[in-house]
Amino acid sequence: MDEELDHYPPVSAGPLGLATAGSLFFSPLSIISVPVSLYVSWPIFETAYREIRGKRKLKAELIDSFAVLVSLAGGYYFVTALSCCAYFAASKVLSKTRDHTGKTLINIFEEQPRHVWILRDDAEIEIRFDELSAGDIFIVNAGEVIPADGIVTEGAATVDQHMLTGESLPCEKTVGEQVFAATVVLAGRVYIQASCTGSATLAAQIGDILNNTAKFELSIQTRSEEVADKSVLPTLAAGALALATLGRSSSAAVICANFSEVNRLASPLAMLNFLGTASKNSILIKDGRALEAVNEIDTVVFDKTGTLTLNQFSLSGIYPADGMEEDELLKYAAAAEYKQTHPVARTILEAAEERNIVLPEPSDNSYEIGYGIKVEINGRSVLVGSNRFMDMQEIALTDTIRALQERSHEQGCSTVYVAVDHKLAGMLELRPKIRPEATEIIRKLRRRNLSVCILSGDQENPTRQLARQLGIDQYFAGVLPHEKSEIIEQLQQEGKKVCFIGDGINDSIALKKANVSISLSGASTAAIDTAQIILMDTTLVQLD
Repeated sequence: MDEELDHYPPVSAGPLGLATAGSLFFSPLSIISVPVSLYVSWPIFETAYREIRGKRKLKAELIDSFAVLVSLAGGYYFVTALSCCAYFAASKVLSKTRDHTGKTLINIFEEQPRHVWILRDDAEIEIRFDELSAGDIFIVNAGEVIPADGIVTEGAATVDQHMLTGESLPCEKTVGEQVFAATVVLAGRVYIQASCTGSATLAAQIGDILNNTAKFELSIQTRSEEVADKSVLPTLAAGALALATLGRSSSAAVICANFSEVNRLASPLAMLNFLGTASKNSILIKDGRALEAVNEIDTVVFDKTGTLTLNQFSLSGIYPADGMEEDELLKYAAAAEYKQTHPVARTILEAAEERNIVLPEPSDNSYEIGYGIKVEINGRSVLVGSNRFMDMQEIALTDTIRALQERSHEQGCSTVYVAVDHKLAGMLELRPKIRPEATEIIRKLRRRNLSVCILSGDQENPTRQLARQLGIDQYFAGVLPHEKSEIIEQLQQEGKKVCFIGDGINDSIALKKANVSISLSGASTAAIDTAQIILMDTTLVQLD
């Protein structure tokens, strides 16, 4: 179809030129335009025949076919050529209002390294990515993408997998735990035995589901096409009546004067103008039909991590223990995290900078078993990490700290612990940052009587807390990627028109199923490729 739209519009200008010259200067040129007009009209005849025979539908192409044949039979060569030009111009413009991306919507292999280091015969060797097979033990260092699903056999690391699973915080992975392809090692070094490679990985399976899912909007015609198709029977009836009462010329005039081409052309042109205006306001609309569907939306569903929240945290609480001062506790934590780049480390470092805390230089740094960091600062041993790390280092948590920890987790916060000289020095509380504009946007959506809910792969507590903060009554937590699309379908079966807004690989199937799908610039490739509308300024402000 795309090849036809590139080929026939310029070709259709040929018979129009011949017919025009024949009408004005040399009449035989009009006769020469006839076979070219018939050639150009062939796709119109073919479409009309296919729709009638295969789908039992009367399409606007049927009137166009009659118009071409009747005009040629009556000697109206210029009218025929002009109609063909108008038809292909309308089709070309119409195609620009639709999403015609023929590429695979998600291909994680494009983002994978070309080579992978594996352990073979007690030696590390480099092989091509496509040579990696199940059972191989491969090595991944900080900052690298995990190339295959597998089980950690040695070492430990902090892994960011929010794009795949929706979890807001990086996960601590150590021996015996599972990791997934397309996730990123933020810190540490791990040896992983591959369990699934290539198309068998979880990320690739999401891609297969995505690429094999029937796209919802394929069943939606543009409004102009619908009106044009509905005019077929009335136009044919009027033409038949004119033939019976006024003659062949009058019948030809009625059929050739149908408004389907004007309607097919005017509506997409108006749409293109709107798309241009939207793009100037940093809104990329990939499928113009989404603009029609937006007017029918009654339910807005948000992904949580990366959509309603930012991929960063704020330090919401500092709780010293054992006589430690707040700034001193933060100083030790920031000094230990100084060379780390993951979101938790950045949050702690930013908080220390805001308090103008001068950080001492650690004399030794070793990433311990994935759960924390052990450093020496000014001759004192400092441990920073999770409560599991404290347990492994036999650091006892006080009852007060455990109570604070429980309260923090209930509120959807995460906690980081600091020990100095093998004694608990205190706890830091980190809260996911809500997008600054999110509260106001949710309020405006609710004022329009739109239902709003959260659909998240994150855990129950942080999802519930976020819903409470934003005034959202309905939420779904701990949802797997395929379950997200099932929930969207369930809402649709209840008669709701759903707009889904997401940014991760795990959101891509739900984006494809929704009536209208929106993502943000900077989201995962899968989400951007799948969504019909992209908010280019990376905020939710333009939802208003």
